[in-house]
Amino acid sequence: MSNNIQDKIQEELKEARDACDTAGAGSAECAAAWDAVEELQAEASHQRQGEQKKSSLEEYCDANPDADECRVYED
Repeated sequence: MSNNIQDKIQEELKEARDACDTAGAGSAECAAAWDAVEELQAEASHQRQGEQKKSSLEEYCDANPDADECRVYED
């Protein structure tokens, strides 16, 4: 994960704290600022998950999607 997204998260955290101090904790500005922080944190988490190595079963299923072991059943 790049440090760029971590820097942006830190910047948004500061802006959220400032918005809440200025407009009040119950304000729309405060809520919107914290939403921006949460979105960046979710993106950072998503990027970390994408960097994780696939299991041998996942690799096998990528190569053999029609194999019985790779079937996905939905309710």
